[in-house]
Amino acid sequence: MLRTTTTKVNLLKSFSVYSSSAARFYSSLPLSQTITLPTGQTYEQPVGLFINGEFVKSQQHKTFEVLNPSTEEEICHVYEAREDDVNLAVDAAHKAFHSEWSKCDPAIRGKYLNNLADLMEANKDTLAAIESMDNGKALSMAQGDVGLVINYLRYCAGYADKLYGKLVDTGSNYFNYVKREPIGVCGQIIPWNFPLLMWSWKIGPALAAGNTVVLKTAESTPLSALYAAKLVKEAGIPNGVVNIVSGFGKITGEAISMHPKIKKLAFTGSTATGKHIMKAAADSNLKKVTLELGGKSPNIVFNDADVKKAVQNLIVGIFYNSGEVCCAGSRVFIQEGIYDEVLEEFKKAAEHLKVGDPFEDGVFQGAQTSQQQLSKILSYVESGKTEGATLVAGGERLGNKGYFVKPTIFADVTPKMKIYSEEIFGPFAVVTKFKTADEAIEMANDSEYGLAAGIHTKSLDTATYVANKLEAGTVWVNTYNDFHSNMPFGGFKQSGIGREMGEAAFENYTQWKTVRIAVNDGPQ
Repeated sequence: MLRTTTTKVNLLKSFSVYSSSAARFYSSLPLSQTITLPTGQTYEQPVGLFINGEFVKSQQHKTFEVLNPSTEEEICHVYEAREDDVNLAVDAAHKAFHSEWSKCDPAIRGKYLNNLADLMEANKDTLAAIESMDNGKALSMAQGDVGLVINYLRYCAGYADKLYGKLVDTGSNYFNYVKREPIGVCGQIIPWNFPLLMWSWKIGPALAAGNTVVLKTAESTPLSALYAAKLVKEAGIPNGVVNIVSGFGKITGEAISMHPKIKKLAFTGSTATGKHIMKAAADSNLKKVTLELGGKSPNIVFNDADVKKAVQNLIVGIFYNSGEVCCAGSRVFIQEGIYDEVLEEFKKAAEHLKVGDPFEDGVFQGAQTSQQQLSKILSYVESGKTEGATLVAGGERLGNKGYFVKPTIFADVTPKMKIYSEEIFGPFAVVTKFKTADEAIEMANDSEYGLAAGIHTKSLDTATYVANKLEAGTVWVNTYNDFHSNMPFGGFKQSGIGREMGEAAFENYTQWKTVRIAVNDGPQ
């Protein structure tokens, strides 16, 4: 998390917050720093920009501070990329793309990705500890993230030589084939809530398909991506194929979005910023764009649900990863026959969650990633009270050091309330009662978002009927936040364009070429 030295931070409508006074000049800052983790382990943290296979200082030698959100203490400084640094990274990626990387046997790219997965597995404890320290999430959550990263890189490695083309028969006078080719240099901008997991979701399919990348980390959480860049080099991936730049959205992100040599943009973050990126892509060179954006996902509990399992899924749906999940099940709909029972059990479960130091045993919910996010959550608590909702649990900061907030539940929430319709991005659930399945479907779909949804019922008929009518890219039944590398993930409506994971992800990073050859009909 970035801490500025100014007394007021300007909230920019697009990209991230930037204050020039937050950056410092450290021409003598080394390219790595020895960091002591909360576990007591020490490791070498790269802090430079990763360009053309090397960690380098930024051209202007500017750095910015990275904080531990659990303690509000400085971890280190990292070098800040500006437009001239982005140009260097893009040039390196462009050169690497036009070398053997995009033309080699795809199995070779798969081998490199497997090497990277092996190195991540060997360094999994360090990676998880870095992620937890930098982001604030519970260590157990970070360990789960790293496991998903390793599995996904291996999935992409296995898919590298399976991006098949096809022959098309149009009669004996033509020989036709359709082939898939990589797009080129891909610009990738990842968020702060799942830094390493989003790193893998972007880099894995891009590399498997033969592209090269310039990836911008979130300024709040750059550390795990930079450490992973070191493993990229150790894996033998050629110089320039992966380039990692730390910086601010308004400067570094804008430079990536507008760069004429970048042919594809992938972004995960807010809907407002996604709209800005689409405009930048169109105004520059009509880049291909995929966006994984915000959500206000419904989580629906029917009268016949297993209450114990349903409540556990509600907990995972909204309080997992401190609620900082784009597809969080933040709108909870409970059918009237079990409304009181489920609400009471939900309240008890929330109040028994262990919140605190991410490195303590048994902690489920760590810190929010920034002071800004904590303040936003608390402002919605006041909004809910003002608009007449009933505070059932939480609704206040925990302690006075670190960005901790108690798991929060509001009941008696109506569609006209801000807490019902706006994405809060924290451990904040709103509960509404419903009578019929059709009523639940209508309320669930009454949103500008359509990223995910949950259904809890013992009836297969109910599950399929509701799932088929929900306007959401992913529908979980009797589970929630349950991902698999082979299952595509992405949104309907203003929750995004394109898909992450699964076979669909490779459509984002390949383009189809048709070759039609006229042939003689018989010997001459």
